[in-house]
Amino acid sequence: MSWEFAGRGANPWKRNDSWIGDGCFVTGGELSDRALQLAGYVMAGGASTRFGFDKARAELNGQTMLARMCGLLRDVTRSVSVVAAFGRYTESGERIVDDHWPGEGPLGGIITALMDAHARNHQHTWALIVGCDMPFLTRDWLTHLKERALASDAKIVAPRSPLGLEPLCACWHTSATAKLQYAFEDGVRKVTEAMKRVDVEVVDEKDWKRFDKEGRLFWNMNTQADYEEALRIVNTEPR
Repeated sequence: MSWEFAGRGANPWKRNDSWIGDGCFVTGGELSDRALQLAGYVMAGGASTRFGFDKARAELNGQTMLARMCGLLRDVTRSVSVVAAFGRYTESGERIVDDHWPGEGPLGGIITALMDAHARNHQHTWALIVGCDMPFLTRDWLTHLKERALASDAKIVAPRSPLGLEPLCACWHTSATAKLQYAFEDGVRKVTEAMKRVDVEVVDEKDWKRFDKEGRLFWNMNTQADYEEALRIVNTEPR
């Protein structure tokens, strides 16, 4: 079954068709093991202007960053999808979800992912959403983040690094979608600003530091210099 956001002044979700999809339908409030698992989404909609070329296609150890992040999510989530502009990454073999607001920044991509996760699961669920440019995320950390989300009553479970909240390495509950889209319709484009409209559980440094012995868990590649440093680390340091 698929759904779409109906906008203000109406039931925020309206039913489009009768497709259930992926065996995810749960009746009478049943809570299946599958429903307790997160869907994984990689955000790959950025323009990579400062990077110089598409960072999702940048390679580390002979693997594109897109493939690297999808593989990492595949270890800890029940499904993996890529949110990107129409026609992008079709050669990757991954499930692509067309960004409903291409070029409008990551908030639109996050909302797109949450709408897709709700439609596929036919009920509210969690989505683990990561950027495509974080080469040092680990399976152990993402597993911990997942477990925090499944035990949480919040709508977002996000780590806070020394640079602030890390929304592109966070768990988002689909029940937050309407409020996030209201923020988007109000002109909000900064993800952390939209997050103020819903309940957020913050994972502080004392909780994530044990997964970050090298001090680069949330490090991301924004420039060519960042990429060259990531290549140096991957090629020269023991893993």
